[in-house]
Amino acid sequence: MILEKNTPSGNGIRPWIIDTTLRDGEQAPGVVFTAGEKYRIAQLLAEIGVNELEIGYPAISSEERENIRTIAALHLPVRLTSWARASWDDIEHARSCETEAVHISFPVSPLYLQLMQKDYLWVQRQLQELVPKAKKYFNIVSVGAQDATRTPYELLKTFVLDAEACGADRIRIADTVGIATPISVLDLVGRLQSVSPTALEFHAHNDLGMATANAFTALEAGCSAVSVSVTGLGERAGNAALEELAVALLLNNQFQCKIDTTKLAMLCKTVSKASGRPIQDQKPVIGKSVFQHESGIHCAALLKNPLSYQPFLPSEVGRKPHELVIGKHSGSAALKHFYHTRGISLTRDEASRILSLVRRSADEKKRALTAHELDEIYAIRSQKG
Repeated sequence: MILEKNTPSGNGIRPWIIDTTLRDGEQAPGVVFTAGEKYRIAQLLAEIGVNELEIGYPAISSEERENIRTIAALHLPVRLTSWARASWDDIEHARSCETEAVHISFPVSPLYLQLMQKDYLWVQRQLQELVPKAKKYFNIVSVGAQDATRTPYELLKTFVLDAEACGADRIRIADTVGIATPISVLDLVGRLQSVSPTALEFHAHNDLGMATANAFTALEAGCSAVSVSVTGLGERAGNAALEELAVALLLNNQFQCKIDTTKLAMLCKTVSKASGRPIQDQKPVIGKSVFQHESGIHCAALLKNPLSYQPFLPSEVGRKPHELVIGKHSGSAALKHFYHTRGISLTRDEASRILSLVRRSADEKKRALTAHELDEIYAIRSQKG
């Protein structure tokens, strides 16, 4: 049995990345993937170098089980996991799907126990019954603490110790409603690691906009694994975004991550189309605006060094080169560069005069100008001499 470890290698820490786009991602309201879309997404995730795919919830339907079995039959070079509630019927359905691993989710917080009309003694009994039985059929058995970040520490600690005693291979600490902060994650992971050697996974949600930061912090704190989804797709505000975490790991010399970031743009575009969720312009890493620049100071610097106002190059995530947008905030350097690409060389005085026209027009239109509009401005200016 190969178990992930967030341990130092010769070139840095190797984090274990679990993608849950096909399970938690599809739980986003109104999102339904076709069978073909699921196969394609699974293939792309395997190609990009994700370590593990949580590919579905078998108990939901016979169609879901068939889709999972078909993906399993592809023999992708990645661990496949089925998701289950703390129910033997759910685990039996997962067993029929022939995935290498199963994740069993348990309610842990007082609120969730109350909602299910259970107490912690029921959780203990389920752990003791289900985990050993599941280990007879799966190479890896992961257990999850639902609503862990709203669970009193002593109760969560007890769950971790009970899960370890029952033979769980990994324990998921779920920030189910996204209330964690990096400092709280750092503290919680550190405390739990001190009581058990069992591998920990952090599952972040983005309700406060901190999912990726929390996932990254969990790895820094020593978590063996984190779960993410493509574009952050998921319930409510979504999950930690695979593409954001992958680039954060790429830029940090502390980690050795095998994800091929040059394929991120294609992967995100595929998931966006399949989910019917457009990628927002300002979405980190993959949004349209990420590599667009208008500020005169920024554009002048970018023409000298593309890393001056970009943390990474567009090519590193499979994007086209950066774009200099001409508008109200543009400077003469960007304007001269634009016209140079049209075969027109401007003097400093010419650039200054045209720039005033550009800024006036952008003010009136309340937007940047198109190439056609800039050509017209040059033609009008030339006619006037």
